[in-house]
Amino acid sequence: MRTLTVIVCLVFMIVLVLPAVSQDKQVTLTGKITCAHCDLKVGTECATVIVAKENNQDVIYYLDEKSNKANHEAICAAAKEGSVTGTISQKEGKRIITASKVDIKK
Repeated sequence: MRTLTVIVCLVFMIVLVLPAVSQDKQVTLTGKITCAHCDLKVGTECATVIVAKENNQDVIYYLDEKSNKANHEAICAAAKEGSVTGTISQKEGKRIITASKVDIKK
């Protein structure tokens, strides 16, 4: 009986802890939100990016497709300061931020 109780407790703890461990950590990047193609002359198509400082170097993070479409018009003609909160991943050698919040200063 005691063994069964221990096993049930362990399974219960795993069920509660595993989702919290597997969730990606949200980060907030602050910097210049701009167009990779028009402003930075990177790539062949417009793309919304945030240029953030890391270890005194500029690092480019591309906004995910949904956030790119929703925010590109505001920054393509002129870069603006702002912040992006989301989860970071890599795809095809680029840093991608899947944004949960984009704050572009006016």
